Amino acid sequence: MTRVSISEARRRLPELVRQVKQDRGSVVQITVRDEVVAELRAALPEPEPGAAARALLELARKLPRPRRRRGRPTDVSAHVNEYLYGRRR
Repeated sequence: MTRVSISEARRRLPELVRQVKQDRGSVVQITVRDEVVAELRAALPEPEPGAAARALLELARKLPRPRRRRGRPTDVSAHVNEYLYGRRR
């Protein structure tokens, strides 16, 4: 993790951007009067279009089938956190 003052960041911006682009895990902290006010890091990759919908459909397929009784159907949204973060113990 690199710390630079805002005035230094202005002068070295192209170099800092190249550094972050080359090493995706690096972070450049920008300070004003020795206080960190911003961070420069690589952008997250764009998700594939439709990835969230496919994940929800896969989750719906894994849920138990509702019985042929009258009542409410299985609520997929109630299981989203479990699917994304795993079961809590």
